[in-house]
Amino acid sequence: MAAIQGVLGPLDTADLGFTLMHEHILIANWAMREGYRDYVDVRRVVNEASAALATARERGVRTIVDLTTIDSRDIFVIREVAERSGMQIIAPTGWYWHEEPWMESWDHDTLAGYLVRDIEQGIQGTGVRAGIIKCATDRPEVTTLNRKLLEVSARAHRRTGVPISTHTSAAHKVGLDQQKVFAAEGVDLARVVIGHCGDTEDLGYLEEILSRGSLIGMDRFGIDIILPTKNRVATIAELCKRGYASQIVLSHDACSHIDWFPMDLVRKNVPNWNYLHVPEDVLPALREAGVPEAQIREMTADNPRRLFERQGAY
Repeated sequence: MAAIQGVLGPLDTADLGFTLMHEHILIANWAMREGYRDYVDVRRVVNEASAALATARERGVRTIVDLTTIDSRDIFVIREVAERSGMQIIAPTGWYWHEEPWMESWDHDTLAGYLVRDIEQGIQGTGVRAGIIKCATDRPEVTTLNRKLLEVSARAHRRTGVPISTHTSAAHKVGLDQQKVFAAEGVDLARVVIGHCGDTEDLGYLEEILSRGSLIGMDRFGIDIILPTKNRVATIAELCKRGYASQIVLSHDACSHIDWFPMDLVRKNVPNWNYLHVPEDVLPALREAGVPEAQIREMTADNPRRLFERQGAY
């Protein structure tokens, strides 16, 4: 099997096991953290995340992919949580969809060079190398600057061979637009996960993405205020019946701390949004919906392994 970069060193893809493909440990803006040292209680986050991921490991999860973008990513926290929890973690590089003035004037190669540095040399002097590129498009759809960032991600991917995983707004069907940009940049779409596809029941939209070869991330389990778990499960079960199990990955998009909302409000409104919902609730629901065990293994272990095994710059 292939060797890929994990937070604590190289990982053999044969050892990835049950992999949650779109998670976070800490999402918190660096400018706010630097300006206000009490903005995040880092020790509490590390303790809670380490305990939560240790429990997830006891429930069978072996690997998580942290997809926190550079503006919020804290590689020191990620590394400590990996050490303390025993969870295999793959770290990211890449930018979110928010447009900032400094992004505009720098050329594609300069911006791609920062992502390549994270992948080939390591993040923030730690030697921890990123194993995946995160990029994003949201409600504004593919603006001029957003297109540039997608193209930058594609070029960093082509130089390094690591896979791409995206954030999208399924309601605006921007996954299709992301695929168009990546295809124009020469990306093999089978090396791309189009994220947050589980937020929709629009099978036509999902099948159009799948027909182009990408994997789809059914990766927001627990955010029932967008779409309840039973609807998400029914959509996956139908896609499996239609023969797409080999292109689906599962996750929560959960985090131990996010500074977008007060955490007590998060826990009240989305109580199942945590690292345990898929192993404890979703997989039994998929089985009850008639999804065979072989297809569950594809979605939880085989598809992540194959994605990371497809390596090589081009």
